[in-house]
Amino acid sequence: MILVTGGAGFIGANFVLDWLATSDEAVLNLDKLTYAGNRDNLAALAQDSRHRLVVGDIGDRALVDALLQTHRPRAVINFAAESHVDRSIHGPAAFIDTNIVGTFQLLEAVRQHWNGLEPEDQQRFRFLHVSTDEVYGSLAANEPAFSETTAYAPNSPYSASKAASDHLVRAWHHTYGLPVLTTNCSNNYGPFQFPEKLIPLMLHHALTGKPLPVYGDGANIRDWLYVGDHAAGIRRVLEAGRLGETYNIGGDSERTNLQVVHGLCDMLDRLRPDPQGSYRRLIRFVSDRPGHDRRYAIDARKIRTELGWAPAHSFESGLEHTVAWYLSHATWVERITSGAYRDWLATHYQ
Repeated sequence: MILVTGGAGFIGANFVLDWLATSDEAVLNLDKLTYAGNRDNLAALAQDSRHRLVVGDIGDRALVDALLQTHRPRAVINFAAESHVDRSIHGPAAFIDTNIVGTFQLLEAVRQHWNGLEPEDQQRFRFLHVSTDEVYGSLAANEPAFSETTAYAPNSPYSASKAASDHLVRAWHHTYGLPVLTTNCSNNYGPFQFPEKLIPLMLHHALTGKPLPVYGDGANIRDWLYVGDHAAGIRRVLEAGRLGETYNIGGDSERTNLQVVHGLCDMLDRLRPDPQGSYRRLIRFVSDRPGHDRRYAIDARKIRTELGWAPAHSFESGLEHTVAWYLSHATWVERITSGAYRDWLATHYQ
């Protein structure tokens, strides 16, 4: 059995679904079910005895201790995090509580569990911490992509809290010997993503005829990684990664935000034409967010050369899968775009 934390969120749920599609090893799933954690993401596993969802917080030490003692997982994969930059600007406290304090409590519970294992089980055990490329800061147009040795320079409350969690994981390995692995990924997209992030937000707005709000001049650059490729990369790191090491997982798909929005509009024009004209007509440039990093780019050579992983999807093929999924899952979108979600949009994009 493995323990996955945050496994009802976007990336975590995709990982759990992919894991159980390729392995019979059971998954114990601990998720707090905040606004971004959604039982519906795991509906396909409702009758699957290999999966158990426990509603709870990684910061609840008594709960985590009990789960580790009862189920004795061979690995813990930590997806649990507050992850939206915009929300961290408006309310950083939740990011400190979950990403820093929560990770600390989880590490301490895992360390106690690991110390009590038999030597053979200790050798087999892994703690894999899932992080972000945002911890590295911002790149100029001509700078080389982020590598695993790039100095941390986080610029938002979100990225600062994730950087702190990465440092804790590293310290628990070097100080206590905890067998850890860390992955830093680029911008994910795909099924089940909460529509506050760029791609699902634009899809939701376009299909409902609302303006498509693009920050600043739309020239901010991100590397885009299809979530299924990310899940495959994490599985590979868990299987063969060197203890204490960090592995960057990227899609090798740098695009400006405006290029992404244009691509989405053009794809919707083809798959679901609007009688009123191209979806591009809905694009509106809005005030940039504070401290908006200009460019992220991932150098994923380490995971390619050491572990043989590479993304299976180009940006275009991944986007095609993503748009097709959202078009065929309108009920899922309707269920999560509640009044609270509409209030958030009104506050943030006013």
